[in-house]
Amino acid sequence: MARIVPSLSLFSLGLAAAFAVAAEETPAYRTVNEVIAASAPADWRSPDPEHTLYLELPAGRVVIELAPWLAPKHDANIRALVREGYFDGLAILRSQDNYVVQWGDPDADDAAKARPFKTAKARLAGEFTVPWRDDMAFTRIPDDDGYAAVVGVSNGFWVGRDPKSREIWMAHCYGTVGVARGNETDSGNGAQLYVVTGHAPRHLDRNITLVGRVLSGIERLSTMPRGAPPMGFYETAEQRTPIKAMRVAADVPEAERSALEVLRTDTATFADIVEAKRNRRDPWTKLPSGHIELCNVPLPVRAVPTTADQP
Repeated sequence: MARIVPSLSLFSLGLAAAFAVAAEETPAYRTVNEVIAASAPADWRSPDPEHTLYLELPAGRVVIELAPWLAPKHDANIRALVREGYFDGLAILRSQDNYVVQWGDPDADDAAKARPFKTAKARLAGEFTVPWRDDMAFTRIPDDDGYAAVVGVSNGFWVGRDPKSREIWMAHCYGTVGVARGNETDSGNGAQLYVVTGHAPRHLDRNITLVGRVLSGIERLSTMPRGAPPMGFYETAEQRTPIKAMRVAADVPEAERSALEVLRTDTATFADIVEAKRNRRDPWTKLPSGHIELCNVPLPVRAVPTTADQP
């Protein structure tokens, strides 16, 4: 396959202070699950159906939320591909151990067999980073990072920032979805996508366009049989898992949508969750680390009961 995966806001400052206060003044330790259980309804948000994708596999649905402010051109092109039915009937192409699962057209490199585009663009300039705007959501994580000057979360997505160059980008954490490309920076268009299913390959940050993350159903991808080494591509059609369909959630009848909520990352509840992970004081932990890596920051998602779930 040619396309393979090879200055703080006032709110952020306030939340950083909240982390410090939580570390010094929290009277009793609560686990992440206990913090979530005590959360208020206002601490949660519903994903935007216009920027949520359903990847339908024989084993069930994978729900992907897109981050249009971090990759606006690719967000639009991927939704165009989905709406023209591009992915329907294609396949999971690759499952590389401790790395990624990739899907798209197995004949993409054969001009005579490749599935044609209808309205989507065949080439897009890479959106490895985007310019930082002061109105962008950003919650800083109060720990150093080897891959970015500043790290944090932007409205539910792990991100890095460079205050000097005024750039922001998504980070390669478990469940993050990206756009496979070749050597040329404009060779990725969203027709082949991948999801991180292993230890966070942060060395890929700012070298490839990231577009979103899996909210639900990651186990349907991470448990795929591993393909042939070294890169995990399946060698025969029989080894590939077919894609039944891919849809924009807004185009699916409301009764058939996945009812999910994502924890807002601009809340005191989120600050408490990060603190609970940074300084574990439960009976089992003997040495709290006082530190958290970006990709270990939890971004909770929960299912919302619907009328169909009631007895």
